Amino acid sequence: MIKRIAAALTAAAMLLLTACTDKALVQEQGEQIEITLSWWGNDKRNEYTLEAVKLFEQKHPEIKVKCSYSEWSGYEARSKVQMMSGTEADVMQINVGWLSQYSADGKGYYDIDKLGEYVDLSNFDSEILEYGRRSGVLNAIPIAMNAETVYVNKTVYEKYGLSIPETWDELFEAAGVMSKDGVYPVSGANKSIWLFCIAYAEQKNGKHFFNENSEITFGKEDLKMMIELYTRFVNEGVMPKIEDYQRYNIDNGTYASTVAWVSDAVNYNGAAMEAGFDVIPAAYPTDGTCESGTGWYAKPATLYAISKNTQHPKEAAMLLDFMLNSPEWAELQGVEKGIPLSEAVREHLKDIGQLEGIQYDASLVMEENEYISPMNSLIENTDLFDAFFDCCNQVIFEKTTADDAAQQLYDKLKEGYTVVG
Repeated sequence: MIKRIAAALTAAAMLLLTACTDKALVQEQGEQIEITLSWWGNDKRNEYTLEAVKLFEQKHPEIKVKCSYSEWSGYEARSKVQMMSGTEADVMQINVGWLSQYSADGKGYYDIDKLGEYVDLSNFDSEILEYGRRSGVLNAIPIAMNAETVYVNKTVYEKYGLSIPETWDELFEAAGVMSKDGVYPVSGANKSIWLFCIAYAEQKNGKHFFNENSEITFGKEDLKMMIELYTRFVNEGVMPKIEDYQRYNIDNGTYASTVAWVSDAVNYNGAAMEAGFDVIPAAYPTDGTCESGTGWYAKPATLYAISKNTQHPKEAAMLLDFMLNSPEWAELQGVEKGIPLSEAVREHLKDIGQLEGIQYDASLVMEENEYISPMNSLIENTDLFDAFFDCCNQVIFEKTTADDAAQQLYDKLKEGYTVVG
């Protein structure tokens, strides 16, 4: 009897112990903090990001990361609604234009400076961090920098016995040699050529298109200069009209150079290089009186921010640091989002041989040029360059004069912007 009672008591004790242990486990599991992460991108980006998140969760089992992602257009629309309703992700990839749009006063996103205990900001140059500040508040951290860059097919230029153009005049000289074969010295899509023409005008008039108050400084004569430049580019065979631009002509050498972002170096030029062409990033063209890079702009390729509404700033900051500074995340991401700005990540990628190639070379051309200016995101607005090219085409097809087209463009700009030029 005593043995049976003892056995029963032992069994009861074991059940109680098991119940307590299970309860403790449940309580422990219940203490796991869930945070959210959102980004945009293609399947490749989604796959490596999900894999990297798993590594973070293994390193920090107390944190669960819920992910949401989509293509850019859907991401932008959804994020806008979420930010308006305060339901955005704790950590989110943002476009640089969102800082001015949603946080002009610096209050639209969390102040990352307050999370310096968890995010190692020492890996970032202070000038780089300025791109993520609004009203002195560190709203976001750039992942990589971007600038329109001229990629030159050296093989084609050498075929015609020409050196790589360094000035605008040399582009016209090259057209005089190449155009007989239907080859264009330079090419680009609409936004790229819009910025290309602005660089020329800024070198000539010595002022930025937008001032520090986001007011347009270009007057009618400045706009006329741009219209006449693009019209001459097209009429003299320097470049195809933007409506006729075809990317496959980069691959076959019909375009001897192209203007594209640093982040698009491989995307635009990879096929040409695979075909045996020697393509390199070149210096930024000048008028011969100013330094290369004058009139050109750089911007963050993309940034990471923390929601001002997050309930878990510490955990969000831990994830942000892992995304920006860890070798684990760096190896999976590589240079897919551009050349990383974190010094620790750069050193690691260099050590494992991932910091090389045309995109890296283009980033050095950008980073080592002291004359490139920070970009005002408004300059990329489609209404600006659509209006510009509409006016240019009227001149090209002899529907109006450059003078009248410039006045028309000037009046159009005043409808949507403050123009002080």
